Amino acid sequence: MSTPAFRFSLIINACLLASSAQAAVNFEKDLLPAITKKCMDCHKAPHVENGQKKEPKAGLRLDASWAILKGSENGPVLTPGAPDKSGIYESVTLPKDDDAHMPSKGEDLTKEEIALLKTWIQEGANFGGWIGSVEGMPAGAMTESTKPYTPRPHDLFYAALEKEVKPLSDEVLAKAKAAGAQVSPVKVDSPLLRVDFLTGVSKCDDAKVAEILPLKENIVQLDLGRTIITDAALKTIAQLPRLVSLDLRQTKITDAGLESLIGLKKLESLNLYGTEITDAGLQHLAKLKSLKNVHLWQSKATKPGVKQLSAAIPGLKASIE
Repeated sequence: MSTPAFRFSLIINACLLASSAQAAVNFEKDLLPAITKKCMDCHKAPHVENGQKKEPKAGLRLDASWAILKGSENGPVLTPGAPDKSGIYESVTLPKDDDAHMPSKGEDLTKEEIALLKTWIQEGANFGGWIGSVEGMPAGAMTESTKPYTPRPHDLFYAALEKEVKPLSDEVLAKAKAAGAQVSPVKVDSPLLRVDFLTGVSKCDDAKVAEILPLKENIVQLDLGRTIITDAALKTIAQLPRLVSLDLRQTKITDAGLESLIGLKKLESLNLYGTEITDAGLQHLAKLKSLKNVHLWQSKATKPGVKQLSAAIPGLKASIE
């Protein structure tokens, strides 16, 4: 039987959750101070320092909304509504010893600041009128960076999936987290979940992945990038009926293992960057007609193989370089 103190704690937590759901994150007030303090030194407009011109690291500027939307020399770093597709979020959640971890030097963002960043992106990455530096700003960029976020077709797809499932109990979620998984809703108050093992990639094996099966009805995004999983984990993943996005980058999965995924009828995005996947594996993927994006950079797949895959799935965007 729960104690009065425990019941009071539940009430307080419920109130806090309700409050956070109602109050959108204010970028300029809630996030910009931390970004300015911890990130801006390496990511601002070109300037002269100690007599030498200093360019923004990786071409990424964080001193203006239009510049953040523009991204880095490697492409976009922000996808409104999708933290899992936003490099600006992923880089701050990577382990400290990862080369891609940001900030690369100095003080890290706190857990609270990272949570705010994630929520801000989930809510649509609205800059709320903040422009920032106008140095180097292209014509029309101001309008683009301040326009309100409008739901994408993907959001509507998730809304439909939400009607099919119920929220999971705290006990079920706690067991998955105890196994090393990071579990979070794809947006505030959604029963749909994103799961990753970013804080313990070197410990995430097939057995760890099997421990998220109690969440299988609710998982729509799964990131197993850089973990030590094998093809056996793909048999577990095959049991996630609403999986939409799957990241297997830099894992040791094989062509044969991909055959396990052909039953995932809602899978739209698959990241196979840095894997040993060849054209033989792409033949299995050709049966996944729901696929919209496949990332094959630095894999063993060839351009002719990718061309065949694209021909088998109309509208597919398959990137190999």
